[in-house]
Amino acid sequence: QVQLVESGGGLVQAGGSLRLSCAASGRTFSSYAMAWFRQAPGKEREFVAAIRRSVSNTYYADSVKGRFTISRDNAKNTMYLQMNSLKPEDTAVYYCAATLRTARNYDRNYEYDYWGQGTQVMVSS
Repeated sequence: QVQLVESGGGLVQAGGSLRLSCAASGRTFSSYAMAWFRQAPGKEREFVAAIRRSVSNTYYADSVKGRFTISRDNAKNTMYLQMNSLKPEDTAVYYCAATLRTARNYDRNYEYDYWGQGTQVMVSS
């Protein structure tokens, strides 16, 4: 089992940048496929980005492609989300997620078994 703790959220002006981190417990972090999801008030949780066990395989929602970059450092048991050119519509609670299974649908929240508590991102216009 893995425990996930997000950090790095905050308030930023439109056009600014933030870097989120997701620290994982345990010694098998490299075995987990990881992802970021977000949930805005009154909306369903939505997929943001995913990264396979192999760091070369990454996936992004169309809404963040070209602005966000997902990465992981297996030696530090940490996943990151670099967010640039932030927009007010990026305002949400951001969650990291993990699974040991081979997720066929990496953009679906039911594929992930472990979740962090979330970190708030607010982008002002």
